[in-house]
Amino acid sequence: MTDGQQASDVLQRQGAFAARDEWTAKGWCRIERALELIGTRSAMLVLRELFYGGTRFDEFARRTGLSEAVVASRLKQLHADGLVDRRPYREAGKRTRDEYVLTERGRQLFPILVALMQWGETLRDDHRTGVELVHRGCDAPLGAQVRCAAGHEVPLNQAAVRLKDEDYVKAALGRN
Repeated sequence: MTDGQQASDVLQRQGAFAARDEWTAKGWCRIERALELIGTRSAMLVLRELFYGGTRFDEFARRTGLSEAVVASRLKQLHADGLVDRRPYREAGKRTRDEYVLTERGRQLFPILVALMQWGETLRDDHRTGVELVHRGCDAPLGAQVRCAAGHEVPLNQAAVRLKDEDYVKAALGRN
């Protein structure tokens, strides 16, 4: 550990993954794959507007401050990756255009949005600006939590990381 970092400040590596220098996550890490889809600032800003109820191209460009070319590129990629659907609409006297809506896969990003907003609150001294997410049922602010499948809240010092299928990974890498 470096600079005062404790062993409890990182994920505990387990099983074959414990030998950190023998493994690289490059090419198979789920974080890496997720960031390929949503890892740009522009993609997250377009997704933010979709979550806020935006559906139209001109809204995305205006409300994000991104150029039309960037918005078009992001929407095309988000659609190709299955995060948004296109639906045709037509206003009287105008040509048919597409509006954009989140797919189920796109809506699954909601906890990430909540976590980013929660973490973002720690970046500014003025916590009275911006928006906050609240529960419509009781008006309490939302927060992201890490829980195991059994329902326990899990802080970092109680979390671990391991290979999902050690035998498969070892065979694929020729490390029997």
